[in-house]
Amino acid sequence: MTTRTYTVQGMTCAHCAGAVSREVRKVPGVTDVAVDVGTGILTVASSDAPSDAAVAAAVDEAGYVLVAGQ
Repeated sequence: MTTRTYTVQGMTCAHCAGAVSREVRKVPGVTDVAVDVGTGILTVASSDAPSDAAVAAAVDEAGYVLVAGQ
């Protein structure tokens, strides 16, 4: 199990968090997603290290921008 955190720009409400969560959960290997709207932090748990590019594409599909990964 691997956990990564990312910073997402533009989220302002629970609807935003839901949209990001729904898209990121579609990334292969992702097992759990947590979003903190107040800080913009997205935490992704996966069976293997998630592809940063795939997570960024999922966030983009939700209408937001991934600005950093840790």
